[in-house]
Amino acid sequence: MSSSRLGLRLAVCLLNISEARRKYIVENVAKAALLEKNASAGLQDTEIDDLLRCAHMLFSKRLDTIPSIFLHIGQKHPEVSVLNVFSDQGYNRSVITIAASVAELGNSILAACLEAFQSIDMEVQEGIHPCLGAVDLIPIYPLSGVGVEECGAVARSIGASPYVMNCNVTIDSQDLALGKEIASAIRGSNVNGLRGVQTMAFPHEGKIEIACNVESFEDQEVTETSEGSQYMAYSVLGDHFYYVSPHYIEAQVKKLASDQGIGIKGRALIGFTPQECKNCAEYAIKEGIGEFWKIRRGIFM
Repeated sequence: MSSSRLGLRLAVCLLNISEARRKYIVENVAKAALLEKNASAGLQDTEIDDLLRCAHMLFSKRLDTIPSIFLHIGQKHPEVSVLNVFSDQGYNRSVITIAASVAELGNSILAACLEAFQSIDMEVQEGIHPCLGAVDLIPIYPLSGVGVEECGAVARSIGASPYVMNCNVTIDSQDLALGKEIASAIRGSNVNGLRGVQTMAFPHEGKIEIACNVESFEDQEVTETSEGSQYMAYSVLGDHFYYVSPHYIEAQVKKLASDQGIGIKGRALIGFTPQECKNCAEYAIKEGIGEFWKIRRGIFM
């Protein structure tokens, strides 16, 4: 059943927090996203601006600067689901996928952010992946029934765009310089790179991981879109978007690594493709499953 038939207007946030090794903290942040703030109804614009400023306290642990009106958690949101929680021990970083109706998403994200600010001590935090603070990234993407502009209005200065997917490929090597060469070769900003792909290379679990942010883009000239082709396609509100296929990214990394006489260990998709995210969000919210991440492997593969 489509989201339009469900009457839902859905968006998603891939909330990045600087904690993975203490599972209870990660789960508390995820659960906070499901809870509605007692004072959230009828907020004035100035109060909403205060709340949004809280989301930018990425370096601060001074909770006395956060207005007390936003520190009380109450009933569960009726149209919010945490679809996925991905934690990486080496990076000490987790990505929490929060899907909701566009009217509920902002409050849900900010509840999760406040929990992260209270729980994560950046003075003792350490991990391979660079980070800005307890909450590192708060990107918001439209799924169905809403566009980027409306998501941007919800996000205000946080940030909204077409869906950005995370796809990492591990090469069977400990040579970081080689990993950086491969990352540079497929980076979209370079000649012959993959369009919309941003890359970095990190040591990870005794090997080198090529970490890719895969951006969606609009292009009238893209014609072939399938699992085996370079591009995949999806649409939101009649606008058509494309992104480089995870299979194609893996194949390109494998070829470049093979040219240097090494293989790859595998590929990890952090969360979902855009269509998978939309399908899971529609199902979870229709069925009222807030903690969808705990059961999703039995429903969507």
